[in-house]
Amino acid sequence: MSDHSPDRAIFPGMFDPVTLGHLDIIRRASTLYRTLIIGVGDNPLKTAVFTPDERREMLLEHTADLANVEVHTYAGLTVEYATKVGAGVILRGIRDTVDLHAELEIAMTNRIIGNIETIFLMTSGQHVLTSSALIRQIVEIGRYDHEHLAKLVPLDIAMKLEKRLRKNANKK
Repeated sequence: MSDHSPDRAIFPGMFDPVTLGHLDIIRRASTLYRTLIIGVGDNPLKTAVFTPDERREMLLEHTADLANVEVHTYAGLTVEYATKVGAGVILRGIRDTVDLHAELEIAMTNRIIGNIETIFLMTSGQHVLTSSALIRQIVEIGRYDHEHLAKLVPLDIAMKLEKRLRKNANKK
């Protein structure tokens, strides 16, 4: 018998920064599972703008109204962390076929090594083309106004991102 609970899911990601697309998936998934754990991961292959604890705090602020949502930080393999917290499902948001192709290999591997299912939830239409990397690039090198950026990322997070990226640019 598995220690995984099918009514306990983990939604892992870097969330650097958290986008409106992430929050859409979180809100929708919170209605599907008794407990939804947002796992703020640390990918050593990527350079993060915010620390895992900063990303956790931002997510806590934007999910405070969701009683069944927990926000944790973790390091290492997602499948190992999912097992540790007793999640029966790894939830992944899918924007397009490129995401699906990349996620399928990971999902099959997680099933083989961790005996845990991956469930894909399609991103809502207005968030299909939104990615954290694109948002970081817009803030770092683009010209934009906050009103338009707030259609992709919560305004307070956009301001934190702008402040951090300008601070980093001034160090160079």
